[in-house]
Formats: sequence, C-alpha cells, structure tokens
Amino acid sequence: MSELELLTVATRNGHKTQEIAEMLKERFVVRDLSGIAEAPEIEETGKTFAENAALKAVGISRVVPGMVLADDSGLEVDVLGGAPGVHSARYAGVQGDDAANNEKLMEALKGRPEAERRGRFRCVLVLAREGEVLAEFSGAVEGHLLEKPQGQVGFGYDPLFVPKGFAETFAELGPEVKNQLSHRARALDGLMEWLEGR
Repeated sequence: MSELELLTVATRNGHKTQEIAEMLKERFVVRDLSGIAEAPEIEETGKTFAENAALKAVGISRVVPGMVLADDSGLEVDVLGGAPGVHSARYAGVQGDDAANNEKLMEALKGRPEAERRGRFRCVLVLAREGEVLAEFSGAVEGHLLEKPQGQVGFGYDPLFVPKGFAETFAELGPEVKNQLSHRARALDGLMEWLEGR
C-alpha cells in the first residue's frame, strides 16, 4: 500500500477536521492547524464562502508544506435573505457559540410556517499549494429548519436542520448518514474526482 499524502485543513475546528478526515481517510493523512504554531490567523473578510475559503487556503499554504484545503460553509435561509450565510459561525456575535447561534435563528424564524423555513447548508472548498489556488469545489444540501433543536450529535445548526427526504435532523441522523449527503460530502466528492483525474 502506498504511503498516504498529507493534507492540512485550514481550520482549528476539530468537528470540521474530523468530518473531513473521516471522508478522506483512504487518500490522506488529515491534520488541522491546532498543532501548527507558525500558522497565522486568517481574517475572513470575504463576502462569499468561496472568497473566504480562498483567503484561508492561500494564506495557510504559504507557510505550510504540501496541499492545504480550506472550507467555508454555512446555512442559508431563504426568508432571511440568505442569512446567516458567511456569518453562520458568529451569527449571534461570538465565533463558534452554537447554542447562541441556534437561539438567534429560532427567534428570527419564530411563528413562520414550514414553507417559510426552507434553506440549505452550502460548502465551498478551496485547495491550494504554495500560495496558489489549485481548484475549487462546492456542494449544497436543501432542507428545512425546525422550531426547536432535536438530536444530540453533530454541531452548528445540525439540531435544527432536517435534510430534504428525511424526517430527522442532522443531529439525529448521526455522522454515518450526514457524511453521505451533507454539503461538505458533496464538495469533497468533487475534490476526489479532481484528484483521480490529476
């Protein structure tokens, strides 16, 4: 068996790293930035998921050898004009406060019928090496949002989001199902196709 290639994911989010590692384990040894002291904090100043992912991938690939994969993803709710969007992780004001973000979203959708609670998780992945973008991939999964959280697994908005064709939230379905149909899984499918063709 050939040695697996190293892939650095431009994040310090352990949940995100674990998801990506699980999906790419046949191809890569996946690590993130949590143990890399020289990795800078990249400010996400982009107006789109693609812009933010490119900022992170390019910035980190300048200081880390090999390929760097950056993910920017979030929830888009139609009736809220696409919010929380690129601000998904800090929707309530504090980066990564899932409970506060869910609370704010529930308040924003309070009293709205299911037909007005539609949205999608969207993910854009950018692959870079030595400060140059190699490729970009995207994926989305449609669904609707509940009035109250359900389920104990997952992170972010998973306890509120029911993917189309299912009756349970991502937080109830668990990683085995989520990793087959999520926005990140679909973007990673594109990455794998690209890798096969290079």
